[in-house]
Amino acid sequence: MNRATDWDRATRGRPAPFAVVDLEACDANAADLARRAAGRPIRVASKSIRVRHLLERVLQREGFAGVMSYSLPEALWLVGHGLSDVFVAYPTTDQAALTALAADERALEEVSIAIDSVEQIDALRRWLPTGAPVRVVIDVDASLRIGPAHLGVRRSPLRSPRRASALASAAQHAGLRVVGLMFYDAQIAGLPDSSPAVRLVKARSDASLRRRRGAVRTAIEDVVGPLQIVNGGGTGSIHLAREDPALTEVAAGSGLVGPTLFDGYDAFSPEPAVAFALPVVRRPAKDIVTCFSGGYIASGPAGESRVPSVHHPAGLAMNGTEGAGEVQTPLRGKGARDLAIGDRVWFRHAKAGELAERFDEYLLVRGDEVVDVVPTYRGEGRNFG
Repeated sequence: MNRATDWDRATRGRPAPFAVVDLEACDANAADLARRAAGRPIRVASKSIRVRHLLERVLQREGFAGVMSYSLPEALWLVGHGLSDVFVAYPTTDQAALTALAADERALEEVSIAIDSVEQIDALRRWLPTGAPVRVVIDVDASLRIGPAHLGVRRSPLRSPRRASALASAAQHAGLRVVGLMFYDAQIAGLPDSSPAVRLVKARSDASLRRRRGAVRTAIEDVVGPLQIVNGGGTGSIHLAREDPALTEVAAGSGLVGPTLFDGYDAFSPEPAVAFALPVVRRPAKDIVTCFSGGYIASGPAGESRVPSVHHPAGLAMNGTEGAGEVQTPLRGKGARDLAIGDRVWFRHAKAGELAERFDEYLLVRGDEVVDVVPTYRGEGRNFG
């Protein structure tokens, strides 16, 4: 559904560039994620949101519980604002943040951090005060291996139940509290269903993980006892991950926003819930207009899939020789003929949370009305990248 006409009416008179969150679309996406999770709790990936107000809002919904954070300083900040059960899904080397964690009784109960090696345990033992009972979650490789091929992201070196349980034992011996496990299946969750080959990789990955996750969990629980967190899946795979009894929860974030990288999945189709408007400032030719700003390129492998896409009006495309620029973005096509200087063009970002690093605030829109203006992490003076 294209709601850009409502966005135009809601934001009439506001100078662009700016970004909007369509609350009706966001709520519809949240309901669809909960439906696909089928009762399995969804941990919200803050990296895909980066707006504290929106994190708090979705966590009030049934079916959502806990935050998957990307930075320990971020986790401490969120807990300081009243959020609970925040899992930092990436290892940390921030010694100041670790010291702050160890000194904060509430944070010690609410924050968990990922580990995947004895090297990390040794570093934590050096950096943490003696006896600090920090909660840790063991990150286990969830990629698909076919011969020498590694299909998935390069995260943890751990794969087998034996190695995972050995790390859990080492962590426990070092005074850390092992409370969970994580398996991020990027080759399922983050890959559109673009071909039969991709669908085959996803099916084989899912079957492999269902065999392996339970064995890893059993091996670790034999060492440390029952785990509180066994996390897996992502926006693109929660309908599969929910079927694995080894998991206690699934993770999702991008599905709330509906960025362009999540177009093209068979199992779901999120509504575009976040967009940004740029003003037309030039007309170099009859079928070309130039917008101010717009070079909001997403992280990951460089290419067309990481560039913002025109959402409205129709009949516009990027100029292939220039693309989206830091201070100007030329667009060409028949749609340019009906645009005047000062008109807006609406775009969608390729990834969910990175747009928040470009704007201090998001306009919350319901129908054709702006109902609130809320700060992004950047607007609150926070940069956790």
